[in-house]
Amino acid sequence: MTTPDELAGVRYIVDDVAAAVHFYTTHLGFTLHTHPAPAFADVVRGPLRLLLSGPESSGARATPDDADAPGRNRIHLLVDDLDTEIDHLRAAGLSFRSDVIAGPGGRQILLADPAGNLIELFEPAPR
Repeated sequence: MTTPDELAGVRYIVDDVAAAVHFYTTHLGFTLHTHPAPAFADVVRGPLRLLLSGPESSGARATPDDADAPGRNRIHLLVDDLDTEIDHLRAAGLSFRSDVIAGPGGRQILLADPAGNLIELFEPAPR
């Protein structure tokens, strides 16, 4: 496995670390990297290390009090077949935060994790 210093890391502040780990590993193909305490875990998909920081983690405690809502940033995950991925996730009971949007570069849809952090599922346009 790639070591954490070789990965691109993104921190998401979550309300429930266990629920976030379940969401990312069950629905989006991440694998659990570490889960040292109930306050923190990190999951990996390809070169992305997603740090899931619960309310008691040092990462969450460093967040200013006025930044308590998820931001407009999102992780961007490539998928081979967006329609199949949407069907699979809807069958699992998940709902989306947007409709499918198409542009010159491809098609995308937004999904939210249990804490409201956004995930963009993106199918590149054929070349």
